[in-house]
Amino acid sequence: MTQTPPPPDPEALAHSERLRALIVEQIRAAGGAIPFSRFMELALYAPGLGYYSAGATKFGAAGDFVTAPELGPLFAACVADALAPVLRQLGPDAGFLELGGGSGAFAEVVLKKLMALDALPARYAILEPSADLRQRQQARLRERLGPLLFDLVEWLDGPPQHAWSGVLFANEVLDALPTPRFSIHGGQVYEEHVALDPQGRFVRSEQPADALLSAAVRHVERQLEQPFAEGYRSELLPQLPYWLQAVTGPMQDGALLFVDYGYPRREYYRPQRREGTLRAFRRHHLVEDVLAFPGLQDVTASVDFTALAEAGTHAGFDFAGYCSQASFLIGNGLERNLAEAEARAADETARLKLRQQAKLLTLPSEMGERFQAMGFARGVGFDHAFVVGDLSWRL
Repeated sequence: MTQTPPPPDPEALAHSERLRALIVEQIRAAGGAIPFSRFMELALYAPGLGYYSAGATKFGAAGDFVTAPELGPLFAACVADALAPVLRQLGPDAGFLELGGGSGAFAEVVLKKLMALDALPARYAILEPSADLRQRQQARLRERLGPLLFDLVEWLDGPPQHAWSGVLFANEVLDALPTPRFSIHGGQVYEEHVALDPQGRFVRSEQPADALLSAAVRHVERQLEQPFAEGYRSELLPQLPYWLQAVTGPMQDGALLFVDYGYPRREYYRPQRREGTLRAFRRHHLVEDVLAFPGLQDVTASVDFTALAEAGTHAGFDFAGYCSQASFLIGNGLERNLAEAEARAADETARLKLRQQAKLLTLPSEMGERFQAMGFARGVGFDHAFVVGDLSWRL
């Protein structure tokens, strides 16, 4: 992956400039600087302008990155195999909540597979903050699902407000949560802000961290059994437990499944990773300047899976398991799903694409080890999904 993406076209630049003007306005209204987490929130989610809120193509070869469900049907089929036993345990009233529906490819495959497994939920809800993506999902699912399945799908503006039981699934959602950035100077914790230089360009600045972020950094230091070095800079999401409680809402029994890229805490905060994990992607290129072209590039940070384990258990769920994406898929029917897909393939070219898809999902040099899966459960068994390649000892 090279470091020089093609320059944005004039229309894209004009779009980015509108979002930039909004951010500049907020910086000036705040007295000259806003927390980086606020900048990231606006860059990704500002209504009609943010990266995930506007109409640019995000997924696939024409977009900025490729997620596992967009590669083809194998990933979603394995997730369905993992979650079907949970849905059967919960009975016919169980629901399915997907956070961030992407192009709709995941929902399409999962619903068809769950129907084949006799494990359809009563409702399939997609919590999608982007109006544009919601329209694309609706068009795709209306076209590719029969009326029976399409009628199960609903789109939510926020987490469920009524008591429900079922499963919650999130693929590459946590990495896009607006994250605070901290740094250490003179033994004190500072929070990264975004300000303006004399030419009006975005620049980083630092201010003393508030009590919540400072306490979270000290908590990590205690677990690491050593303080962060002078000048160390990274990301930390003290709001993660509150976010998780908010998205699960009044959930009763069920399972949570998260798939994302990241590390256990001791690996996340290695001394060598002294600039953190924050980066941006544009047109399949890694971009180091995360402040550039707001609205045109995906800004992301890796996930601290130890923090996720803490948040899930603090929310009242039992920890079910943690493993690499490759182990998760292999343990949940990848070989069988590949064979079934190959049997349905039209020709050898299609079968070759399926095999290539399996390699991309599982090879350590691709998605297999960089992405991990973590599950939680309440009132149901979910340990079966993590029988291969347990990594919980690393947390």
